[in-house]
Amino acid sequence: MTTMQEDILGSRLAGRLRKERELRGWSIDDLASKSGVSRAMISKLERDESSPTAALLGRLSGAFNMTMSQLLHQVERDAGVGNGRLNRAGDQEHWRDPATGFTRRILTPSADDGPMELVLAELPAHVGIGYPAEAYRFLEDQQIVVLEGTLEFIQGETSYRLGPGDSLRLGPTEECLFRNPGAGACRYIVAVLRGRH
Repeated sequence: MTTMQEDILGSRLAGRLRKERELRGWSIDDLASKSGVSRAMISKLERDESSPTAALLGRLSGAFNMTMSQLLHQVERDAGVGNGRLNRAGDQEHWRDPATGFTRRILTPSADDGPMELVLAELPAHVGIGYPAEAYRFLEDQQIVVLEGTLEFIQGETSYRLGPGDSLRLGPTEECLFRNPGAGACRYIVAVLRGRH
């Protein structure tokens, strides 16, 4: 299995972020305004001078009306990886957040070709990752299934504590937090249905 953070993500993600911005005819200031990410940070990311965190990628992909998986899948395609209908376990790319150790693996083949995607996520003990509402505004449905450990999911004012086998359909789009309150890793699958444009 290849780790995108080490082998692919760096300069290719920097180039993909710049390309997505330019495809829309946006300046760096435009993207900063739409994503809530500072102009200075976007410049650093596009020059490959900083490694993005999950929270930053969530904000940027949301501004592009893309899921994080779609954005990372474009990086895979830029590298000539992941173009088929079959996505074998040994070939699945995964991304690791340099700030928290959070990892996500895209399970769905060709994630940008269809409206559904599956992502396997792993949160280390006592780690939380927050996402703004804008990262989800274009989704029709999103569900979580916990495989291992404990997941605390907070959406707006509502908090859920999920254990192995528990599943949750997310409510209306609000800021949310995925947090692992346990002493061991928490593994869960996120199923996403994107809106058709």
